[in-house]
Amino acid sequence: MWEPSIKGFKAWLQLEKSLSDNSVQAYIRDVELLLRFLVINKEQKAPAAVEPADLRVFLKWIHELGFSSSSQARILSGIKSFYRYCILEQISQTDPTTLLEAPKRKRILPDTLSFEEIEKLIAQIDLSKPEGPRNKAMLETLYSCGLRVSELVQLQLSKLYLDLGFVRVRGKGDKERLVPIGTISQRWLKKYLDTAFHEIIGDRQTEYLFPTKTSDAMSRQAFWQMIKKYSKKADIEVHLSPHTLRHAFATHLINHGADLRVVQMLLGHSDLSTTQIYTHIAQARLKDLHEKHHPRG
Repeated sequence: MWEPSIKGFKAWLQLEKSLSDNSVQAYIRDVELLLRFLVINKEQKAPAAVEPADLRVFLKWIHELGFSSSSQARILSGIKSFYRYCILEQISQTDPTTLLEAPKRKRILPDTLSFEEIEKLIAQIDLSKPEGPRNKAMLETLYSCGLRVSELVQLQLSKLYLDLGFVRVRGKGDKERLVPIGTISQRWLKKYLDTAFHEIIGDRQTEYLFPTKTSDAMSRQAFWQMIKKYSKKADIEVHLSPHTLRHAFATHLINHGADLRVVQMLLGHSDLSTTQIYTHIAQARLKDLHEKHHPRG
């Protein structure tokens, strides 16, 4: 009953929505979780027979399983997308998700770094080996452009316009955007491409801007391990994530008066509300600084 619908939903997400493989798999897992719930509860219902009451019990079930409010909201979003597809393809005449509301998400501000901490982090790179200038160029580019780690490691040489000071980035949903590169990042990119780049790949060919010795793109996991190593050497106490430098990029721009919509475009956010989290980070940072340094804080 469900397999043809799930297969069609997957093709719809790939072709019509142009979502990445990771995003598509996440949506499919959401629908399969609903199917698992129905099987456990011996509800052998086709997608069209699922009712709002079934979904309310489903949401209670995933809550009791320990899913966070943000995970519950994401799962419900996946189910809603599935039923949009079912309506379009006339698999179902009604949408049981219409009146369902996701649990309110608790606002959690992501950890970020001060400019001084970023300087300290980058200072840990050993420039005596070919990988050093590459890693320095990577971190400078990540912070300068506010990229996702997946976007950074997949950057292609043909997408770098160093003479113009821009890089063309392929982000979520296969969407491309032009992002300016800061002058310090440009300087390290040029130095790296003139020397260490050729030492790393030797006689091999590569399409990637930051290849490994095999000429392949560096994995997100390898880059993350590199960041953790430098963080440990720098004695940085902030809990780091692969997005920490991206968070720092956005927060520092807003702290220095950048327009929120400009930051949205640079980050590649489709929704301005996603970008607004950085105004809260900036406000929290200002409050902390006031309490720490003001004589009556």
